[in-house]
Amino acid sequence: MSAQPVHHGDGGPSPLPRTQNAVAAALPTADRTAFRREMGEADETELLSVLRRWWLWASLYATPLPDDVRTDTETGAAPGTPAGVALCQAAADGEACADER
Repeated sequence: MSAQPVHHGDGGPSPLPRTQNAVAAALPTADRTAFRREMGEADETELLSVLRRWWLWASLYATPLPDDVRTDTETGAAPGTPAGVALCQAAADGEACADER
């Protein structure tokens, strides 16, 4: 057994840039509308946390998953906390989420 850490990928940049345009393009239409609304309503102290939270969500769409994994994740059958709940809990602004995705 090796004591070396396990690294997935080549350590290069994320496949989804952390920009408003990249996040919006990766989201489905309904989520894109909510993302743009939240970005438009955020003040200067909230912008980064809103972008970060939505970037994490958009990364799920931008990263191809095997069909069975995606289905389990979207239906809530995957083990662990659903992504929407985890993202809401991790939101730095402390506001309650309107939905669990």
